Amino acid sequence: MMKSVLLHIHEDHGAESRLQAASDLARAAGAHIHCVQVTATPDIVASDLYGGASMAPAMMAELYDIDEKARQRVEQRLRREDVSWDWRHAQGDIVRGLLSAATLTDGIIVTLPTGPRKQLADPLHLAADLALRGRTPVLAMPQDARAFRITGRALVAWDGSLEASAALRLSVSLLKLAEEVHIVTVEEAGKYPFPATDAPEYLARHGVKAQLHIWPQDGRTIDAALQAAIGVLKPDWIAMGAFGHSRLREMVFGGVTRTMLRSVHVPLLLAH
Repeated sequence: MMKSVLLHIHEDHGAESRLQAASDLARAAGAHIHCVQVTATPDIVASDLYGGASMAPAMMAELYDIDEKARQRVEQRLRREDVSWDWRHAQGDIVRGLLSAATLTDGIIVTLPTGPRKQLADPLHLAADLALRGRTPVLAMPQDARAFRITGRALVAWDGSLEASAALRLSVSLLKLAEEVHIVTVEEAGKYPFPATDAPEYLARHGVKAQLHIWPQDGRTIDAALQAAIGVLKPDWIAMGAFGHSRLREMVFGGVTRTMLRSVHVPLLLAH
């Protein structure tokens, strides 16, 4: 069961959707929220180039002041949400700090940004790095989402890969809470020897009834076919494996994970 989740605390346009998702999940699953705030050390602080070291104290003081205001705001909200929570603070690299704090948690909640980062208030793009470098499932929430409808309609993207299998196993406890579960596999001849029926059979053994959809590729890319399925089924959240190929290959040739993170504005539960 997902009984312990890490909530990334950062003052940006996605802060409210992350907090609401953590609260929704905590109430639905009886989970405890670990609020983790990482104060990032600016690159200029790490060196003395152009007198950077002399600027470090003032810069760090400003960053700590911003983080302290964020902490006060979040604590006030959590007291009203009637959920169990605690607070942790670290300094340094954000991805490394979050992964270190997540070693004994069941999920990490970050933001799924709506576009490239152009200003400081835009959410950080963390989901891909966290999913690829860690072993904890990552819940990427659209930055403008108002709730995480765990009990609504869930979609599982299934291709029989190790990554998809990990996502399926790690999402079982949340899938049990969903009113509907749809498994979508895109026809792709010769990719994996595992029959698509393995996924619904696995869920059935865990008491989860799921409907299987074999989606035709029809000359499209896998990610385009999957997006078409999402458009028809309109899920409230999606569970999928992340980065089935090497990160370099994903960057060069595209990849379903990168496309989903960029184009799909639905909560994504990612596992690698």
